[in-house]
This record gives sequence, structure tokens and C-alpha cells, in this order.
Amino acid sequence: MSDRAVLHVKGRVLVGPDDARDELWVVGGRISYERPAGARDVRTVEGWALPGLVDAHCHVGLDHHGPVAEDVSEKQALTDREAGTLLIRDAGSPSDTRWIDDRDDLPKIIRAGRHIARTRRYIRNYAHEIEPEDLVAYVAEEARRGDGWVKLVGDWLDRGTGDLGACWPRDAVEAAIAEAHRLGARVTAHCFAEDSLRDLVEAGIDCIEHATGLTEDTIPLFAERGVAIVPTLVNIATFPGLADGGEAKFPRWSAHMRRLHERRYDTVRAAYDAGIPVYVGTDAGGSLAHGLVGAEVAELVTAGIPPVEALSATTWGARRWLGRPGLEEGAPADLVVYEGDPRADVRVLAAPRRVVLNGRVIG
Repeated sequence: MSDRAVLHVKGRVLVGPDDARDELWVVGGRISYERPAGARDVRTVEGWALPGLVDAHCHVGLDHHGPVAEDVSEKQALTDREAGTLLIRDAGSPSDTRWIDDRDDLPKIIRAGRHIARTRRYIRNYAHEIEPEDLVAYVAEEARRGDGWVKLVGDWLDRGTGDLGACWPRDAVEAAIAEAHRLGARVTAHCFAEDSLRDLVEAGIDCIEHATGLTEDTIPLFAERGVAIVPTLVNIATFPGLADGGEAKFPRWSAHMRRLHERRYDTVRAAYDAGIPVYVGTDAGGSLAHGLVGAEVAELVTAGIPPVEALSATTWGARRWLGRPGLEEGAPADLVVYEGDPRADVRVLAAPRRVVLNGRVIG
């Protein structure tokens, strides 16, 4: 499409879960619900339209070894785009991906800077590895570098105990989260285990990634404080394989990982039932492939979240949470078109008919 072309999307446009319209127009890369006067060069796309999907836990510029070259980052972003992911919250990357902001054919990224972890308590080459006395300074640095988010590693394998263990003392995370908030950034943390959660939530954290350690004791606390979770169930599916690999050296950790995996669906459903905000994230970019956003939505449905709510967790609700527009009048035209109604069957997300990014039909 040329810059002067008009795109006409017709069928059912899902502006919200209960707001389905017959059509929208894209003029100059932006959405309009009024037919443009004198439109001539018009391309029509038909189907069920959604706001561009959100992957709220994704890593562009990272693989299982650490940072990657720009051409690899580009392939990762393109894979996400082809799956319909047009907005990414990059939950930690050691690579500088600012160059992506200059590409109108790649997903928009909200960065959380680089992971901040305890020394020798995370994956090699991923994070700043520091001690508690330096946490505030590093959080401040990443708050300034990121796009309104900072990512902590809240727990990891403690080789002294042979099991998962919290990484930070309470006073350190309180001071660090307060500093991030002072600088206008929200804070999230990787947490698999149970014992890292209370201190982080009571210290004022905004979100927890994975959250497999939620229990009947901490779920009410999350709900009361409005702390969101991003369960990354497609990643939690890898826990049995990880446990098998660590069995000989860390049997306690392996048994713990299996227990967290076995109760994963019950944990997510209990969180949802308690009113905890739940959002879609895949954890792509470490050892997991990109382009799995549809599979993660399906996993949330398997866990017992109603399909429309699981859909909102990657569309309307997720975009509100991240402060980005959906299909409102005048918003950038980032949308995905499907054959069928995704509210009736979220599995249609696996096969986008058309992807529209910045008003241009991609592919």
C-alpha cells in the first residue's frame, strides 16, 4: 500500500469484548470509523479484526547463550509479528534493540532494560549480577534506560540449599522499588518459588512473572495490592524436562519444579478467581521459540480462564495495562484479522489471515 492508500477492514471489528463494529478505515496509518471522503485507492480486508496482540513477557535480542546479533533480533521480531504480536513488553535483554524503533515493519517494544540478578544466581550472560548494596543504583540505571519497566530476578536456584531461594533481602527490594517508582518506572520480577513473593509484593512491586509459587496465603495479598501476574504457561511446560536434567545434582530443586508444574493450572485459575490481573506472555527468546502468543492464550483457557478474558489478556486489557491504544479512533492501525470469531474459539489466533502494522498490510 502507498502512503495515500486507504485500507477498509470489514466484517467484525472487535473494538472491545462487547463492542463489535462492521468496519473501520485506515487513513494515513491511523484508524477511523468514518469513511474518508473521496477515497479512491482502497484495499479491502475482510474477517474478524482484533487489536495487535500483546506478548507481555518476551525477549528480543536474547537466546539461551545471551545477547544476539541484530539480524537474529530481527528474525525474532519478525516471527512474533507473523504470529500477530504487534506489541511486546521485553522483560529483560542484554542487547540494545533501540534500532527496532526506527522500523515501521517491526512490532513496537516496551523495554524493561537488562535483568538485575544476584551474583551467580541466574543464567550466565543475561543479567547484571550484583549484591544487595548495589541494587538501588542498578534499578535506577535500568529505569532510566528502559521504557517504564525494570526487571528483577526474584528467586533462583541457591546452590547452598540445593533448592529455589529468594535473591534479595526485604530492605533492599523496598528501597529499589521505591527508587524505580520515584523515577516513573514499574517493577516486575522473575519468581518461580513461594518464599520470594510476600516481600516483593509488600515492598510495592507491580507485577510478577511466572508466579508458580502463588499459594492460598499470598493470593489474597496479590489481589489486595492489585499486583499483576504473567504466568508464561508455555514456559512452565518445560519444568519437567528441566527437573530431569537437574535430578542428580539438585534433587530438592527438581522435586520442587515438578510440584510447581503439576499445580500450574490450579494456581493460575485460583489467581484469576481472586481478581488478580492476568496477562499473556510467552518468555520467548531464551530457550523458547518466538511466535507462541496464540499457544499461551490457549493455555490460559486450559487453566480455566474464560476465553474472552484470556483474549483480553493479550488484546484490550493488556494494552490498557501497558498504556497503549487498541482500535480507538485516531490510534495507530495495528491490528490482526482472522477467519473466525476468536471469542468463540481462541485457537483461531494460531492462523492470522492478515496482519496490519502502522496501517500497512504485512505479507
